[in-house]
Order: sequence, then structure tokens, then C-alpha cells
Amino acid sequence: MSLINKEVADFKVQAFKADNFCEVSKKDILGKWSVFFFYPADFTFVCPTELKDLQDKYEEFKKIGCEIYSVSCDTHFVHKAWHDVSDTIKALQYTMLADPTHALAKDFEVLIEDAGLTERGTFVVNPEGKIVAYEVVAGNIGRNADELLRRVEALQFVAEHGDQVCPAKWQPGAKTLKPGLDLVGKL
Repeated sequence: MSLINKEVADFKVQAFKADNFCEVSKKDILGKWSVFFFYPADFTFVCPTELKDLQDKYEEFKKIGCEIYSVSCDTHFVHKAWHDVSDTIKALQYTMLADPTHALAKDFEVLIEDAGLTERGTFVVNPEGKIVAYEVVAGNIGRNADELLRRVEALQFVAEHGDQVCPAKWQPGAKTLKPGLDLVGKL
């Protein structure tokens, strides 16, 4: 079953950001674009490479009005402990959500029940709180923040210009297609 257009359930979780604990709820994501970036666990091997890659693009995500939320089933205390011992994690400026009850992992359908961990799932949520794109990859494969940024830009473009679609490898400013017009007789 597809999760496209599924509304994110109400939630309230503890989080860690900028060396502080905070709380994040559904109301915090409404009205802006968000990325929920699930990773298996803190203190692992592939995860810090992905989280750093996201940090390297974080300013670009913010410029397009998109907030990043990394999510694991660890507590906010574990996020802080990882932050305190890892220079890579210490550099993160976006919010790390804690999901020890698995509420978010279950809602986004990425919980590995027998392990208490999550799959590597990336979800783009629109300002109405609905999932508009997602990708789940094997635990031993890192994801690419450049492609994620491009995908969010394309989703934002289509949301603003509903009569157009973005072809493969579309980049901001590139030509788009109008269904029914551009494709007639060209396939």
C-alpha cells in the first residue's frame, strides 16, 4: 500500500537540537515542507555519513523553506550522548527526533519490529502534513542529500505549478512538461 498523500498522524516527541532538548509535535511541521529522515540507530556506521551529508545541504534546504528532522528509535538522551562524543554529530544543526515508543516509525511504516530499529526511510511531507514522496533503502546503503534536495525542489515546483510535471533529472529553472500537451505524439 502506498503512503503517498497519507496524512502524518498527530505526534509529540522529545528531540535534541543545538545542544538542547526540545519537544516537536505535528503542529510544528504544518505550514512548511519537512523531511523525516529515519536511520536505524545512533552510534552506528553508515548513519553518521548520511547525517553529515544532510548537514552539508541543510542551509540549502532552509533556503527553500524545508526543515530536516532526523529520526531514530533512540531517546533524546542517546542523541545528546552521541553528540557529545562525535564531532560529526556535534556539527548537526537540524533537529534529531527521539522515537523510543516507535510511534513515528510505525506511522511511517519503517519499524523493524524484532530489532526495535528503523529502516533507512526518507519522507517528504508537504505543508498540509501529507507525505508526497518517500524512499526506503536497505540498511547498508547510504542516501544522497543532493538528490533529496532536488526531489524536494521538484515537489515544491509541482505544488506551485500544478499543471506542469518535472521530467527525469529536472533541476530548478529547467524545462518542465505539461501533461497532455508535451507528451502527445512524442512517446
